[in-house]
Amino acid sequence: MKLVRILLFLLPIASISQSKEGYWDSVRITSETISVNSSEKKLVKTANFPEGTTEVVFRVTVLDDNQQLSSSLVSLLKAIPDPTGISQGSAGAVFLVSKIAGEDKCKFSVFSSASDAENFVKTGKSNNAIYTQNTPVNKDAKLFSTESDNFWFVFESNNWILKEKIALEVVPWVDHKLSRGWNSDTKKELISLLEKQKVTASLKKKDEFFALFIDDFSKKYTYKEYKQLLQVEKTNALEIFTESTLKKSGEVEKFYNTIRDRSYNLFQQGKTNEAIDVINTEMIAKKRATYKDFGLLGDYYLLSKQFAKAEEAYQNGLKLNPSEINFQLNLAHVYLFTDRASEAKIIYKKYANQTLFTGKTWKEQVKADFENFEQRGFPKQNYKKILRMIE
Repeated sequence: MKLVRILLFLLPIASISQSKEGYWDSVRITSETISVNSSEKKLVKTANFPEGTTEVVFRVTVLDDNQQLSSSLVSLLKAIPDPTGISQGSAGAVFLVSKIAGEDKCKFSVFSSASDAENFVKTGKSNNAIYTQNTPVNKDAKLFSTESDNFWFVFESNNWILKEKIALEVVPWVDHKLSRGWNSDTKKELISLLEKQKVTASLKKKDEFFALFIDDFSKKYTYKEYKQLLQVEKTNALEIFTESTLKKSGEVEKFYNTIRDRSYNLFQQGKTNEAIDVINTEMIAKKRATYKDFGLLGDYYLLSKQFAKAEEAYQNGLKLNPSEINFQLNLAHVYLFTDRASEAKIIYKKYANQTLFTGKTWKEQVKADFENFEQRGFPKQNYKKILRMIE
């Protein structure tokens, strides 16, 4: 049975959270007038509480025949903006229960489980009741803090001869944030999906990422809206919010590296076109690209002998990072394979004494590249001349 905390109006309440933001739901209320025969136990199920219900107010009034309530419970609650105004002591209790009532009295119990309520009707045992009024009363009102979806009231007449007329009113208080369906369980469901993303394992600020993601995502989608998305829409939404969240936490580059890794793995598997497509669609088209992405793209084009596209990619990379001499080396390779050997030699010679960001010297990298090209069937007639020139 879900936890239910009872706050009695007739006792002073020392403190209760003042941070609640929500509203009294005037649509999904329970307002019933029932007749209970002598010695009868009558069960009444409330209307379903809306998503995000955290508190519930009820009022029970025993009426004489043909007597009507002078004011509904929901209309009284409009004067009290939130549950804290009700639970501050006996003043709230007097306000809610001081309406007319008849001379008859009843006893009743409240349950958060249908089976418990039905068992009480059969056996009279109320062990699992969340509230029991064993003293016959002609009016009563209470505030409950709850996570239940419904309450079940069981009334018992105290009139041994005639039937009684009992008015039951139940009004839920809805928390704005919780009404969107993002409670602890649904948030954990979302976190479990985030933990499966490759980028998550590399994050230094994982908890901050989860918190920021949930806050932003829950503002965009209710839980119900999220569950109704198609799988492709869910995947896209998770990616969009992952990127925006990592930008906030300062770790977005790690997300981009997972895309680059995916592309590189495709290339290693011989799926060059797929590798190129990942960089073009996921990095360049979405305005995520840095010089690193143009470097990868240039390498894919160069090694697949698409020299014009390789040259364009390296030139774009140089615009973003003019000091990256690896682009100069790769441009020299492109010139060498496109009958511009004289232009290539100028570059090979110019940087002969430089060291690349990998730690390799220019000469070492040129030699390694030529060996790779030879294995891939590139023309090799100029290799020895270039190597002698830079020695």
